[in-house]
Amino acid sequence: MDIKNTKKRIAILGGGPSGLFVYKRLVESGSDDFEITIFEKKKELGAGMPYSTEGANIEHITNVSDNEVPHIVSAMSEWIYTAPAELLQQYNIKPDQFNEYKVVPRLLFGSYLAAQFEMLRETAKKMGISTNVYFASTVTDIIYDSKNQTVRVETINGIDHEFDYAVICTGHNWPIRYEGKVPGYYDAPYPPVKLAKHFNHPIAVKGSSLTAIDAIRTLARNNGSFEKDADEVLCFKLNPESADFKIMMHSRSGMLPAVRFHLEDSHLSNDSLLTKEEIDLHRKSNDGFLSLDFIFEKDFKEIFREKDPEFYQRIKDFSIEDFVTDMMELRERLDPFQLLRAEYVQAEKSIKRQQSIYWKEMLAVLSFAMNHPAKYFSAEDMQRLQKVLMPLISIVIAFVPQKSCEELLALYMAGVLDLIPVGDDSSVEPQNGGGVLYNFTDSDNNKQSVFYKTFVDCVGQPHLSYSDFPFKSLLDQKAVSPARLKFKSKEAGHKAFINDSQGVQKDQYGDYFLNVSGIAINDNFQIMDQYGAYNKNLYIMAVPYIGGLNPDYSGLDFCEAASLRIVKDILRD
Repeated sequence: MDIKNTKKRIAILGGGPSGLFVYKRLVESGSDDFEITIFEKKKELGAGMPYSTEGANIEHITNVSDNEVPHIVSAMSEWIYTAPAELLQQYNIKPDQFNEYKVVPRLLFGSYLAAQFEMLRETAKKMGISTNVYFASTVTDIIYDSKNQTVRVETINGIDHEFDYAVICTGHNWPIRYEGKVPGYYDAPYPPVKLAKHFNHPIAVKGSSLTAIDAIRTLARNNGSFEKDADEVLCFKLNPESADFKIMMHSRSGMLPAVRFHLEDSHLSNDSLLTKEEIDLHRKSNDGFLSLDFIFEKDFKEIFREKDPEFYQRIKDFSIEDFVTDMMELRERLDPFQLLRAEYVQAEKSIKRQQSIYWKEMLAVLSFAMNHPAKYFSAEDMQRLQKVLMPLISIVIAFVPQKSCEELLALYMAGVLDLIPVGDDSSVEPQNGGGVLYNFTDSDNNKQSVFYKTFVDCVGQPHLSYSDFPFKSLLDQKAVSPARLKFKSKEAGHKAFINDSQGVQKDQYGDYFLNVSGIAINDNFQIMDQYGAYNKNLYIMAVPYIGGLNPDYSGLDFCEAASLRIVKDILRD
């Protein structure tokens, strides 16, 4: 018998950070009874969208440092000694002065990830693991053969490939809705090179997230310059031809994200967190649901009992709502740029002393800890999470790098950057002749409708819907199903159904379900069909399509955790 025919045929669809971690897990599994095929739409592996020119210019930096990156093959502090000299010169980096606690340019980090992928390919070759890589190969469709339990992958060049297993690692996706049709309208700030141009008018930016900061840094550089004054304070000066240039950030929260500080537990894991067994035991006593209050109590509040007794005494009787109100109170009271300056000073001290701002760090740990089991929340708890807790989490754990912070403050002091709080009723109307009308209610409760010649949507990676799923054959085959969560209370479900018959569904048994974004998956990231059965051969790590059941995914930490479950499951038999 030909031994090769008995090997598992595994496809990794996408060669960015997600694909990198899946490949790493396979190569380091200690097994070689498989062959791997990687499809990558670009001409390089590892960098993906965030760390390539698709998602970054030279001015963009990571919001994690080397010591916070999950181990791949070698640490960046080791790799930097072998990096090409011209690459290091481009970023003015000297290997012997490299600081593993500092953030790095995103494009440089992309080169590091690409080098890690190549090291893994060399290791695979030595171990006799076959790796086929197809560059410039966008996957256009996936067809599942249920009879033979195989997966057929179709690519843009019209070639079909058959596999036993496929892992969808297609990464970020910003759907184009108006860009290219409406002059001056940008659906996303990526690739950022499109914003690297001269603008002599006010620009509307929707959102105040890291995505917005990316856009602001690019726009500023092409319409002025940063320089330090006699006191070493960063200042911004407009170019003469951009005298009317201004950036107007529109934020629903009216707040800026919090500043990066020293992380004590850099990989978002914690020995005190709930185990799978403890979660399962709790669910058995709670009608199969995981209580948001239970996970907040055990994976957040309880941890302070030993680590920070004073903070614990302050919050021990708080509900989630009480805690968010208390933490938001200062943010709501202070001017956002005044708060940014204060947090910058606090973060500088934290980094200098290597002391964490512990409650903020634990909020990041909580977010990571509840991400995977969120599929077991009731619909009521998911609504609370989205409306109450996630707004605080998204602000606090953004970890805006110091350099970005300095530039935002310089732009604000120069009168070039402003932040406009807008309500939930705000809307953006694309105009036929170009530009948009931004409609919102201002802080004095007055209705405003402002025209902007240029508009950039910077709300971050959207959680895409079931209908946005790109592989139409799987939709046609009903091999995937929309993600949804059951209401624990039929009364609450009925009330929600009356108010929103599109977002809430009632089944034949009288139970109510909340529709959330993306597709349904199980604990091993396998897709679920319309009958609730998981697919033994198809896995997904593409975060835009699983955001409904994974409400907060934490970059490389998510890649590391998800890849472990997926590869373990593939190799289990």
